[in-house]
Amino acid sequence: MSQQGYVAAPPYSQAQPGMGGYQGGFGAGPAQPLYGHYGGPPQTFNGPPTGMMKSPVSSAAGVPPPAAPSQYNPNVQQNGAHPQRYPPPAVSASYGQPLQSQYNNMAPAAPPQAQQLTNQMSSMNLGSYASGPMQSPPPPSNSLAQQPFQPAPPPVGQPLMPPGPQSPHMSPPQSPPANMPMAGLPMAGQQMGGPPLSGMGRPFPGPPPPGPGGFQQPSPGPAGPTGYPQQGGQFAGHMAGPQPGMMGPQPGMMMGPQPGMMGPQPGMMGPQPGMMGPQPGMMGPQPGMMGAFPGSPGGLAGPPQKKLDPDSIPSTTQVIEDDQAKRGGQVYNTNIRGQVPPLVTTEFPIQDQGNASPRFIRCTTYSLPCTADLAKQCQVPLACIIKPFASVPKNETPLYVVNHGETGPIRCNRCKAYMCPYMQFIDGGRRFQCGFCNCVNEVPAFYFQHLDHMGRRVDFYERPELSLGSYEFAATLDYCKNNKPQNPPAYIFMIDVSYNNIKSGLVKLICDELKTLLENLPSEDGSESSAIKVGFVTYNKVLHFYNVKSALAQPQMMVVSDTAEMFLPLLDGFLVNYQDSRAVIYNLLDQIPDMPAWRHSRQQSAAGSSSSSTPPCPPPEAPGKLKNRDDKKLVNTDKEKTLFQPQKGVYEQLSKECVAQGCCVDLFLFPSQYVDVATMADVPSHTGGSVYKYSNFQVETDGEHFLRDLRKDVQKSIGFDAIMRVRTSTGFRATEFFGAIHMNNTTDIEMAAVDCDKALTVEFKHDDTLSEEAGALMQCALLYTTVNGQRRLRIHNLSLNCSLQLSELYKSCETDSLINFFAKSACRAILNQPLKAVRDILVNQTAHMLACYRKNCATPSAASQLILPDAMKVFPVYMNSLMKSAPLVGSTELSTDDRAHLRLSIMAMGVEETQLLLYPRLTPLHNLDVDSEALPAPVRCSEERLSDSGMFLLENGHSMFLWLGQASPPDFMQSLFNLPSLAHLQGNMNALPELDNPLSNKVRSIISGLMEKRPNSMKLQIVRQKDKPEMLFRQFLVEDKSLHGGASYMDFLCHVHREIRQLLT
Repeated sequence: MSQQGYVAAPPYSQAQPGMGGYQGGFGAGPAQPLYGHYGGPPQTFNGPPTGMMKSPVSSAAGVPPPAAPSQYNPNVQQNGAHPQRYPPPAVSASYGQPLQSQYNNMAPAAPPQAQQLTNQMSSMNLGSYASGPMQSPPPPSNSLAQQPFQPAPPPVGQPLMPPGPQSPHMSPPQSPPANMPMAGLPMAGQQMGGPPLSGMGRPFPGPPPPGPGGFQQPSPGPAGPTGYPQQGGQFAGHMAGPQPGMMGPQPGMMMGPQPGMMGPQPGMMGPQPGMMGPQPGMMGPQPGMMGAFPGSPGGLAGPPQKKLDPDSIPSTTQVIEDDQAKRGGQVYNTNIRGQVPPLVTTEFPIQDQGNASPRFIRCTTYSLPCTADLAKQCQVPLACIIKPFASVPKNETPLYVVNHGETGPIRCNRCKAYMCPYMQFIDGGRRFQCGFCNCVNEVPAFYFQHLDHMGRRVDFYERPELSLGSYEFAATLDYCKNNKPQNPPAYIFMIDVSYNNIKSGLVKLICDELKTLLENLPSEDGSESSAIKVGFVTYNKVLHFYNVKSALAQPQMMVVSDTAEMFLPLLDGFLVNYQDSRAVIYNLLDQIPDMPAWRHSRQQSAAGSSSSSTPPCPPPEAPGKLKNRDDKKLVNTDKEKTLFQPQKGVYEQLSKECVAQGCCVDLFLFPSQYVDVATMADVPSHTGGSVYKYSNFQVETDGEHFLRDLRKDVQKSIGFDAIMRVRTSTGFRATEFFGAIHMNNTTDIEMAAVDCDKALTVEFKHDDTLSEEAGALMQCALLYTTVNGQRRLRIHNLSLNCSLQLSELYKSCETDSLINFFAKSACRAILNQPLKAVRDILVNQTAHMLACYRKNCATPSAASQLILPDAMKVFPVYMNSLMKSAPLVGSTELSTDDRAHLRLSIMAMGVEETQLLLYPRLTPLHNLDVDSEALPAPVRCSEERLSDSGMFLLENGHSMFLWLGQASPPDFMQSLFNLPSLAHLQGNMNALPELDNPLSNKVRSIISGLMEKRPNSMKLQIVRQKDKPEMLFRQFLVEDKSLHGGASYMDFLCHVHREIRQLLT
């Protein structure tokens, strides 16, 4: 059964496969390698691109072997579709150039490029993806459309078009004059073998914008991949993807040449370079026929055209809404190998029945290609995103803990995989065969159990490790450092008490919060109090350690002034149990903001500023002193990558020592200028920690934002001193790892701590052929210390399908996971590659993936149509948003520290976080039903969705805006702000007043619910339409052109379509 994806058709002025005397089809693959891969050497269809390429699978010696050139396999028939191959169409010398014919002379002068795009798009129909009743077409928008259609005679020397039937699989294009906007219904490829499959893509056509002087066609000669222009609008004139408002083929509509259609007439023009005339087998304009030669100088019978509808191109919000409606609330059982879970945005309960919950592991595709050649051909990254400590809702069972006593967990003798549902018991239960390496192992006597008539152990459902996908083992001393029991972990609070922080009130804010925060330290389920110990250090130019032993009446301070040779001045009394030393700790937290020592340092500062006296000897320079590297001249140059690279030396060594000691660092920064986040955050980013940044901090406006982050950071569930390994069954293996991690070798992932928000992305490569019958297995084993000091192993298992059919792979793709992988690999690549090269590679690989789908899985159709896999139909909008994100867009207007901070944040994000970051949620609140529990449905992230009288809430997990239209109704303003109108609203508000009315209560409830749900706190910013702060808000409307460079969603689709067509011609 062949598969048809979403379709958009550009104009028909180019030579079309199967039309005008050319043989149909996509063309045979060129001789040189077709594809370059993120993980392979730089290869393309026509020339090697510059840019980021990960090394191929490394050999044991660490030297990457040369990758075999990959290319489309002419013999592979995907999904039973169409074995025939088509040669490329012949190209004349003037291919792509406007032809001076009667057609051309009738066209008006070409409008400017941007206007052409508007004219052309507004004259087309594009169908929505949902099937529905046939709609009448709009009328032509240009004045020429009212003339009767008269085919132009061929110029001298041009052959007449040969009559005869056309391939039923090809779409007959109609040809308008060059430079003329076109309207009408491009014919999409027909379904093969019966009605369209449920869940497959439906076609949605749409032409590209015309370039100056006619429709520009890419040159057939070898050319390197073109770069991705930063300025919006430069894609116009190349090609267009789906355009808003165009109507696609509707049920019952004619899709191609039908029996009985009129053949070519005498005097019809043959195929012209850059222009196609009427085609054989195609009817002339008939009354009531939709889209007959639309936009041509001929007259069309048809109702008037209406304005284009932006809802016609794939909508992320619609995809999310549809998935929630279809799968939301339904129990997801994990007992089926390779099943695709609901979207990460869908709320659904999960029942573990042998595979890990998608809360713990999600994959880019749940059906791996069986061979490395197929993987290279499709270019879809094979990766999984693991969040080993993901939070489990209260209505789901927490992980079971299996304790085998001193024997410890049962493992395979060869590959060391842990006992799991994929182990096959044989020989009456006395031995088991490992599912990962096929080694046969003896079953220990204490673990023996008889098998039932199906060969399954009698105690199958009594043992979590045999029946569940995720569980924990109690570890023995063999799994502890130095074979000694672990000590309970400790939290050390290090507070900067320099003059500015005391003066601003930040130190007092922290000390007051710690009094209540320490009551809620993490603890094991069922424990009355936390076993975590606490300690306190303050610092300015020297360090102050505090003895807070419970026996003391007052805390004692010890000063260490030698910062170059650091040591701990006390052992007993520094780390204490909070419950035992509560009174002493309270006393300390009361004293810290007003200690005489700080007043003394303040006097020194004041004296130093007005006096020329010098101290007896200069203070020694502290280790790790940073240089100011914030050079805006490097932006958009090959040296821009140095802005993201940490300075070598002290911090690099410190991060290694922290990991070795199991010490995780969380950093809270309050900068008013450049502080080199790229270097300072190097330690947190390698130890499993987090970095929080509050620029130009003010206690009044930012205090609550900071305190929410501090509470979340201290209270979230966490494991310490962790080491993780990902094992796979034979045929593939883990090769690349992205996250807040440290690696001393190629297999062991070390994390000083791992919390419920940190995710690790793992890429896989083939090292042999996979079996469709056996599938592919993976096991993530995490050894860690609990908050109570117990050593445990957390196991997550997942089984995937394997297939020789690329259509299965594309059907099983998950867009949200794919974009997580691309975001992390791009954020790593910008450390070593110019940003433009990284952006080029992202565009190239997007085009490669979609071109491979088009070539191998989709029903043949006109090359002018953009066809997207159903599971990836919104992938382009995410990819475009990624390329416009702060780390990847070269703009001197963006803070270097902010870009570095976001880059490091992305590296530790899970699928849910990257999805929300790259497509923010824009929720209308002006039509809020205050009596309903349900939230209003989000709308697309575009300025077109805003209304002058509306009120919208936008959030992306890091920022939150309440946008108020300039015509906001007075009753809204009265209910929310207790103000008579919008004009009375003061700027820079960041909180809603607590008013006792239904609308205020509902809106504040929505905002606080989102704040609670997201891993990071978000500072609410209230912006009015057309005020200056609105510019910041508009950066997050990701479907529009970016203020800092970057195309709109529509333009990016056009650009990607052009790249796809270059690959297929």
